[in-house]
Amino acid sequence: MKRDDMLAQIQDANELWDFIIIGGGATGLGTAVDAASRGYKTLLLEQYDFGKGTSGKSTKLAHGGVRYLQQGNLKLVLEALHERNLMRQNAPHLVHKLPFIVPNFHWWEAPFYGIGLKIYDFLAGKHNFGNSHWLNREQVCRHIPTIATDNLRGGILYYDGQFDDTRLLINLAQTAAEHGATILNYMPVFRLLHSGSTVNGVVAQDLEAQTEYKLRARLVINATGVFADQVRQMDDAQARSLIVPSQGVHIVLDKSFLPGESALMIPKTDDGRVLFAIPWQNYTLVGTTDTPVNTTNIEPQAFNHELDFLISHTARYLTKVPTENDILSVFVGLRPLVTQPGRHLTKALSREHLLHLSRTGLLTIIGGKWTTYRKMAQDTIDKAIKLTGLPSKPAITHQLRLHGYCENAHELAEFEIYGADAPAIEKLCAADPQYSELLHPNLPMRAGEVFWAVQQEMARTVEDFLARRRRVLFQNARLGLEIAPKVATLMATALGKNETWITIQVKAFQEVASRYLPPFDG
Repeated sequence: MKRDDMLAQIQDANELWDFIIIGGGATGLGTAVDAASRGYKTLLLEQYDFGKGTSGKSTKLAHGGVRYLQQGNLKLVLEALHERNLMRQNAPHLVHKLPFIVPNFHWWEAPFYGIGLKIYDFLAGKHNFGNSHWLNREQVCRHIPTIATDNLRGGILYYDGQFDDTRLLINLAQTAAEHGATILNYMPVFRLLHSGSTVNGVVAQDLEAQTEYKLRARLVINATGVFADQVRQMDDAQARSLIVPSQGVHIVLDKSFLPGESALMIPKTDDGRVLFAIPWQNYTLVGTTDTPVNTTNIEPQAFNHELDFLISHTARYLTKVPTENDILSVFVGLRPLVTQPGRHLTKALSREHLLHLSRTGLLTIIGGKWTTYRKMAQDTIDKAIKLTGLPSKPAITHQLRLHGYCENAHELAEFEIYGADAPAIEKLCAADPQYSELLHPNLPMRAGEVFWAVQQEMARTVEDFLARRRRVLFQNARLGLEIAPKVATLMATALGKNETWITIQVKAFQEVASRYLPPFDG
């Protein structure tokens, strides 16, 4: 997957695409995979890098949604449980089951949550990741050695899924490209084209060459998540907002805070949300908050009261109490929630998705959740086919193995996240002593991975590599700052850039990384 090859495919101004998809997150890339795998001529344009927005800042869970079960939304839970299984089936190198412990501190919690999770098992049916069961106090402590034991009566173990969101996004982009889609990052759309009163294309700009392109399509699909209203207002300045943004903050701590292999799930915090503490690639991930916000920034910032909330709630349940100084990284994702009359709390808004067709024919997909991205994409292309009158072709994504598919990825050691690409990367690293060098003594990643990211995964900036091809920025921002100059030098070699580019890249990464470290709003 090479960006120059992709650029070559949009040079013909007379080209008519079946679908132009705006947005390179889970929804957009999932939609591109669905369309291209059915054989439709597909172009996807992303204004930044794939997963720069919400889709790269999730809690890394492929789950049915225990909270939605509590809300009585069985339809969403059933759909998500089905899709959770398809995620693991089609990308086993990135999606795996994870045991969760719900601790019980009051007599009523064991039967209340236990019965609820048995229903969760039942709804999963043959797609169940493992049966839930009760644990006594000692068993809970074995699973979570650092759990606070005051008034601990026992707990319930159940299973859900975990995955690496941006690695899956890269694999989705590669899968779409392998099926003929043209996929471009750093290609923002800043205007919609019309034929009469109907949207029939976009005007986009390649940020690297500062070249403008007019691109035509039978249908334009707006899959920009929290930015969907902004695209809709390019079409109609008076368009009513459909998105109610809410931000979820996550903090990353050392593995010692949660040394076992099980996650901790608190079903109800002070604000009514679920709180997770999750083992994630040798770190501990804690989240998330639910704070309504009025603006949609590409790099939203945590409020100090959100950090205080996460730290104080973590301290209630773990014997090792975190402080602000223990935070290795903070990341914030904006949820593209669909507005609903009469509901004002964002945590009460449904995570179901919605298709909206404007009077001028712009098709917008909003809402949903990571786990249901494939179903959202299928629904979008089913609708798109009807709108365009193109020959109908059935979706095949429910059984489509994604790029990198590997059933025994755990045997690939340090290159596990690359799945089937691991042997090629290992060969690349072995080809030159420089490539086999570790980027940092405390990080299991090698210089050759930087070259691979540039040559095969369309990484264009230091941030692309340290934030999304690998997850250093999200896991330990200070380590990311340490190795940014080395990564910039390696990328400059791969991209044919000069010292000025290296300086600019390091400075740009430093500015972004500063947002991932507390303190923030004071």
